[in-house]
Amino acid sequence: MAEMKHRTIETNGIRVHCVEHGTGPLVVLCHGFPESWYSWRHQLQALGEAGFHAVAPDMRGYGQTDRPRDIDQYTLLHLTGDMVGLLDAFGVDTAVIAGHDWGAPVAWLAALLRPDRFRGVIGLSVPYRPRGEVRPTTVMPQTEDAVFYQLYFQTPGIAEAEFERDIRSTIRAALYWVLEMRWEIWTAAWPGFASWSRAMAHGSRTGQTQLRCRPGSARPTWTFTSGSSRAPDLPEVSIGIETSTATGSS
Repeated sequence: MAEMKHRTIETNGIRVHCVEHGTGPLVVLCHGFPESWYSWRHQLQALGEAGFHAVAPDMRGYGQTDRPRDIDQYTLLHLTGDMVGLLDAFGVDTAVIAGHDWGAPVAWLAALLRPDRFRGVIGLSVPYRPRGEVRPTTVMPQTEDAVFYQLYFQTPGIAEAEFERDIRSTIRAALYWVLEMRWEIWTAAWPGFASWSRAMAHGSRTGQTQLRCRPGSARPTWTFTSGSSRAPDLPEVSIGIETSTATGSS
């Protein structure tokens, strides 16, 4: 059985660490938070053995990938640009892209903005949603006793002070249900997400233009949710691509 290979590539002005396995049509796997390429270790193996070239990067700001300091370097345009650059680095014209959790919006937007490069898209747990009419942080729930986690990350310094007192314990508490822990990988997921979350709010405050579907962007699409979740309706008009939704037990 061939081992998975690690490599670092130059893309979109940063160095991206990624892990690959197999040969054949390219499948790009985008992780969420608090994660890294390691979340896809089983899928990398399975896809490689099935005749695909599977690649899972540490997303911008995570793991062994570069972490730009400025929040405006974490927009969806930057994140999708990283994935386009990944295809260029591997010398391929097209790929299927999959995303889980916060990696799903990257996958959806990659297919939306660059249908010439991404011929299929798979979303796990997070369906495609167009940009809303209000700033996301204004509709996130908060009470006197609790606050939505993305709001918690908005003010620089607060989350850093609490998380960085003991990164290992913090991530362990968040992932207590996960077996086969590799702490050096999981704890490296922390810094990136604060930047992603703040960039989301920053983009809405600065009037980031609504992204439009490019002509000819219809692509096969799959959405997967857990058996306990209800997958919302995904009309073709919302993104201009064919959609298929499946559920399964988690």
